[in-house]
Amino acid sequence: MALIGTEVKPFAAKAFHNGDFIDVTEENFKGKWSVVCFYPADFTFVCPTELGDLQDQYATLKDLGVEVYSVSTDTHFTHKAWHDHSETINKIEYIMIGDPSQKISRNFEVLNEEDGLAERGTFIIDPDGVIQTVEINAGGIGRDASSLVNKIKAAQYVRKNPGEVCPAKWEEGSETLTPGLDLVGKI
Repeated sequence: MALIGTEVKPFAAKAFHNGDFIDVTEENFKGKWSVVCFYPADFTFVCPTELGDLQDQYATLKDLGVEVYSVSTDTHFTHKAWHDHSETINKIEYIMIGDPSQKISRNFEVLNEEDGLAERGTFIIDPDGVIQTVEINAGGIGRDASSLVNKIKAAQYVRKNPGEVCPAKWEEGSETLTPGLDLVGKI
């Protein structure tokens, strides 16, 4: 898992977004912050709870200049059908990418080759298209989208303030650290 600090690899895919089918490539991840949320499959159990929770944070993420993309190995047609039949998924406003070729899942190293499904992976990508955070959960462990907000804020802070780092439990407005000899052994 050596993806931190690497640029998103090229891909082209179809997605479902706000009632339409759209084309998405790695170029969509450039020029703004992005969250890419992989999940195993549509019409399952933990996945709609996660995607619904992500929708609950979507307005906050948009206010931070972040676009959200969910990805599974289902097709964009399946995303539309799920959107049309699930109260939870029907509320989703972010882009739902289909990855039936499994190329995107392989590019992000989240493809479970045995079952052909994506693992629960969350990636924060900076405006240059470079991966800044990676989080992978086991299939039975749902994610909490509210934790993304602070991670995004920390990533944005560090980008704007080279030489400073955000310590554990950092929240916007709290102290950061400037690594140097004067801190060695004092934290």
